[in-house]
Amino acid sequence: MLAAAGEARLGRTISLTAPVVDWPAADNLDPAEHQMKQLGADAGPGLSFSMDRIAMNIHGNADSRIDALCHVIFDRTLYNGLAADTVTEKGARELSIGTAADGIVSRGVLLNVPRSRGVPWLEPGDHVTADDLLAAERDQGVHVGRGDIVLLRVGHRRRRTEQGAWDAAQARAGLHPTVLQLLAERQIAALGSDGNNDTAPSAVAGVDFPVHVLAVNALGLHLLDYLQFTELTQECEAAGRWSLLCVIAPLRLPTGTGSPVNPIAIF
Repeated sequence: MLAAAGEARLGRTISLTAPVVDWPAADNLDPAEHQMKQLGADAGPGLSFSMDRIAMNIHGNADSRIDALCHVIFDRTLYNGLAADTVTEKGARELSIGTAADGIVSRGVLLNVPRSRGVPWLEPGDHVTADDLLAAERDQGVHVGRGDIVLLRVGHRRRRTEQGAWDAAQARAGLHPTVLQLLAERQIAALGSDGNNDTAPSAVAGVDFPVHVLAVNALGLHLLDYLQFTELTQECEAAGRWSLLCVIAPLRLPTGTGSPVNPIAIF
């Protein structure tokens, strides 16, 4: 923790969250609902309040989120062999996002794979390999180690901004599942991406989300999907360093399978 705190040198904070999307798009058929409630409600002489509410599908393909350890069920079990029926219509009794309610704080390392490949983004369907991660470490002069929060850029957000939304459920860049062996050996604390982390179409026949299965169900890693790295990438380039203090704070949803999330990078 002391080493991670040492990454905060300039007092510069950067949000890694994309704006909440509350309108339909090709990758967001179930958008968040933002409703104004009691606009200008009278609260007494000269006093009124504007009020609103928001509802959202946490596990969609547009908004930034963190997955709880109860999110992935494989062979009828959750992480650590817990029975899947601990998750009911009322929520998760075990391994909910409440396990991260006090936040996750560690050194974050941004690995910019498109930068190493010399392209603006990886095309949908492309796989990030272990060699890609090693190349990004070499090119950026960083080394992912025990307890680090790995932030993996594939360029999904930039492609969406410049070319428009597409059906990311059917085609997106992500990690090849074999990368999880390297990350497990490095003993990382969490994994985040500006995409879904999983490639589509899947690299594993019969398993649509092998990275989620390996990371969440097998290794007990919190995954962060669809983050925003635009400003962070610019700051890292300008500063000439790719490590930072990272603070992840989900909402306090005691039985939730995930949460909207706003990770903060601190330089």
